[in-house]
Amino acid sequence: MRTFIENIIRMRNPAFTIDAELNSGVVIRIIWVQLWSMLRGLRVVLFFRNSNGMLLGKRVGFFNLSKIKWGRFLRLGNDVYISALGKGGVEFGNNVSIGAFSRIIVSTSISNTGEQIKIGNNVGIGEFAYLGGAGGLEIGDECIAGQYLSCHPENHNYENIDISIRHQGVTRKGIKIGKNCWIGSKVTILDGVEIGDGCILAAGSVITKSFPNNSIIAGVPAKLIKTRNYENESDYTGELLCHKSV
Repeated sequence: MRTFIENIIRMRNPAFTIDAELNSGVVIRIIWVQLWSMLRGLRVVLFFRNSNGMLLGKRVGFFNLSKIKWGRFLRLGNDVYISALGKGGVEFGNNVSIGAFSRIIVSTSISNTGEQIKIGNNVGIGEFAYLGGAGGLEIGDECIAGQYLSCHPENHNYENIDISIRHQGVTRKGIKIGKNCWIGSKVTILDGVEIGDGCILAAGSVITKSFPNNSIIAGVPAKLIKTRNYENESDYTGELLCHKSV
């Protein structure tokens, strides 16, 4: 029984194994929940769409479904809501998992619709995430993120003190997160930020500027702590200066 279940789940996660400490009753219960998720995923067939093995939790909602694309085995937890009100809509790669109570919303404005949200292959995002896409949001392959991740690719203008801020419009630059990043719980990423491949973003960080590949960053606002190649920031800065002087 365990081998059969492992073989099925490995279609989505090739490295999957069932913990030997789990008894058969727990395993059967988990599989029962997943089967119901797959059945709920079949509801998109009513809109002439291929589910591609989609697993849906309870009370999952879609807006503008025609502009939502997904690959194989998209998994959405309970109470996830996806709104594709924007130019490019929302696109999920293969084997994407979005935790319960998350919101993926390209735009909330019908007078100035947003760009798009694009999430790569094998991405896992924890519960209570808020992913905005007004200025464009891209998350690369193999990224993992803890709970309460929030991305806000839009800023309000505020220069004129005689006009309400809400009437001064917005600026949009977009957010791009590279491949193979580990994003801790309660990280906030603001507009105009580009995160390189292989970066680690410490829990609770507020990211206000861009960082290169393999950076380890933390703080409010976040700064470079060290890199995955160097012991600390000073070593990394010294290396950069050496390259510039050559």
